Amino acid sequence: MAMMEEGARSCLLQSRSSLEQDIRASYLMDHMISDGVLTGDEEDRIRSKPTRKEQAAALLELLLRKDNQAYISFYNALVRESYGDLASLLHNSLPLISPEAEKSFSDGGTRYVQAVLSEGGVPQRPVVFVSRPALVNRVREKLYRLQEPGWVTVFGMAGSGKSVLAAEAVRDHALITECFPGGVHWLSIGQLDRSDLLVRIQSLCFRLEQQSQEKDPSSSLHRSPGSLEEAKERLRFLMLRRYPRSLLILDDIWDSSVIKAFDIQCRVLLTTRDRSLADCVSGSKSEVAVESGLEEDQALEILALYVNGKPQRLPEQARSIVRECKGSPLVVSLIGALLREFPDRWAYYLHTLQQKKFKRIRKSSSYDYDALDQAMAASIQVLSDEHRELYIDLTVLEKDVKVPAKVLSVLWDLEPEEVEDVLQDFVNKSLLFRDCHHRPYLYYLHDLQLDFLAEMNRSGLESLHTKVVRQYQQRYSQGPPTSGDEECLYWFRFLTYHMAKANLTQELCSLMFSLDWVRTKAQIMGPAHLINDYVEYGAILDKENSEVRGHFQEFLSLNGHQLEQRPFPDVVQLALSQPDSSEVYRQALLQAQERATRGGLYLDWMNKSSLKSLSRLVVQPHQGSIYAACFSHDGTKIASCGSSKTLRVFKSTSGEKMLEIQAHDDEVLCCAFSPDDRLLATCSSDRKVKVWNVECGTLMRMFEEEHEEQVNHCQFTNTRRRLLLATCSNDKFLNTKLWNINKPSSQNTMFGHLEPVNHCCFSPDDAYLSTSSSDGTLKLWEVSSANEWKSIDVADMFPEQREQTAVMVKCSTWSADGRTIICAARNAVFVSVEEPALPC
Repeated sequence: MAMMEEGARSCLLQSRSSLEQDIRASYLMDHMISDGVLTGDEEDRIRSKPTRKEQAAALLELLLRKDNQAYISFYNALVRESYGDLASLLHNSLPLISPEAEKSFSDGGTRYVQAVLSEGGVPQRPVVFVSRPALVNRVREKLYRLQEPGWVTVFGMAGSGKSVLAAEAVRDHALITECFPGGVHWLSIGQLDRSDLLVRIQSLCFRLEQQSQEKDPSSSLHRSPGSLEEAKERLRFLMLRRYPRSLLILDDIWDSSVIKAFDIQCRVLLTTRDRSLADCVSGSKSEVAVESGLEEDQALEILALYVNGKPQRLPEQARSIVRECKGSPLVVSLIGALLREFPDRWAYYLHTLQQKKFKRIRKSSSYDYDALDQAMAASIQVLSDEHRELYIDLTVLEKDVKVPAKVLSVLWDLEPEEVEDVLQDFVNKSLLFRDCHHRPYLYYLHDLQLDFLAEMNRSGLESLHTKVVRQYQQRYSQGPPTSGDEECLYWFRFLTYHMAKANLTQELCSLMFSLDWVRTKAQIMGPAHLINDYVEYGAILDKENSEVRGHFQEFLSLNGHQLEQRPFPDVVQLALSQPDSSEVYRQALLQAQERATRGGLYLDWMNKSSLKSLSRLVVQPHQGSIYAACFSHDGTKIASCGSSKTLRVFKSTSGEKMLEIQAHDDEVLCCAFSPDDRLLATCSSDRKVKVWNVECGTLMRMFEEEHEEQVNHCQFTNTRRRLLLATCSNDKFLNTKLWNINKPSSQNTMFGHLEPVNHCCFSPDDAYLSTSSSDGTLKLWEVSSANEWKSIDVADMFPEQREQTAVMVKCSTWSADGRTIICAARNAVFVSVEEPALPC
């Protein structure tokens, strides 16, 4: 085995005391195992040491017996874990290793690569760095194909991580040796005038000539070029003659006049917010879009690195910060750097983001702008005055809502083709995003862009929403659009929102207290959106007439399931069933009388006063039988499932559908919310148990191996302290199981029932689980041990029937204090008073 160079070994010994004092070996060993310089057994031996300092000493003792590659891996681990001061102690003694050994490093950051990039002025990795391999590989793929003069454009909105991505893409041994052996030359541009641009190119030319003279002393330095044209020709000569197989990276280009100065027939990697910049230069062109933010786990890793912690140990506010900024690399990095200085300010910075106080998220890195608001404002300032005014109009859009160009054609009073040209300009400048999977295209803003616009135009929001309403009224003065296309759907969904935000109370009430509006919107969008409007804007409507608002909301709540039917029912006839005192009935009667003069026939009920409905909301979420429905713990959502094999989630106040999933291959028999309402469990006749993310509908976990018959029921524990999922099935013996959703197999199996188990239920404190079975018994189990604590033979309570037919216990539930349990069997309900012993 090769030994470590003496200089490196000596440096480790000299720095040993400082390293033992400060490092956490557990943080560093993950990186060293990834580099292949540390084994799992060695890690276990180090972790077995009782204290942090002893673990550090054991790691260093082991390191001293290893080779040069282990030293370099240890150094890189220090850098990645933010031990920059300790890494600097080892930097000057970094050993040289062979090219073969260099290529084995996982990130390609070999000494050769480091030297090439350092000479070319390529920025080093940020102190806190998380890889984005999919994007990096896409850029590298484009660079591998860049064999002739041409351009690779990396574009995205402010703070999306374009510069870090470009630098990381060229940090690759194979790419440099095979494609760019002449070097990689980095030039940061930004917003420049002609004189500043000349200075930048002069500096680049001087650097290239100086490096060339070091390699070839016979070459001479030229005087500095005196004009942009002369500088362009000098750079062309250097890139074609002295560095013919090199790559020029232009970072943060804003203007087409700037990029033309580099149209010199060489290979260029370009980062910009404007994807169209390369259209004005010659050569082949390809592009990589950096549209999305970091994945949640990547963003949490960055925050953890800044505060020297682990992602799983971060406070709850960490996830909220990531979600609030949609994983923006800039925002995550800025807040992470601030938290490094003030580690107890998680709640403060989350509140700052939520309140859109971007000026308080200030510079703490090498980013070009002092605060987040400046970075975002810079993109808007480059727009023409006319386009800037149009962009400000987008402040009125809702988050996560995509709009067609026809809506903006109404708002801006422009032809659709003109609107599309304007939107294309916004998209090119990364000020707007386009959903190309939909035709016609739909457009939307990133949440941060929308928040910034709202903050910038806070005092004018009401007038901006008023403009939307007035433009709509002008375009559709003869009645609302009924085409059913995306534009039509937008107006039916958001016209009330714009009226409310514009404080146009009279117009809002006039619209929502109209049976014509109810009929048209229900026919196009269904009743749930309508009911939701009356709930959401109830406070505004009540100021005008709370009684009338109640009339319309009651009518929709009780008849919503009929308004879902096709062919669409006659709304006037439905409304005639309302009480005579109802405004809905009054409008329906007038319309019925008018239609009767033209031959229409309507029935007016005479016995309405004797009828009373106890229903508050009637919805029909499934085709076919519904087997289970449950409220979320906060009461805002209802989940339902049934023979349609689907899981649906809808708002409890309006019935508006929030989520629909084709959940199983057979009937879905039960669904249950987790205690924090973030997860939903389902079980099915297909013998599978699944756990879903409520917010986005993604499948988080599937258990499909252990139940051999249909799974009848599932329930989560009542508290978040120790989240478990209980399931019961028609299996002969192994019919009740407890699952930890983070593990692939069941945690415990309850043995005792000899027939199918129909229902299971945790006690309020989650200490016990009750199970109801077709064998005629109700059993109580200790959750911690899975041992049977008590069995109640419910069948004994039907002595005259037991001999004839089996007694099936259908379900059970606990009282709030956990001392009483109720079960149902046959046509009776049994109450059993229990005194469960406290678990040991």
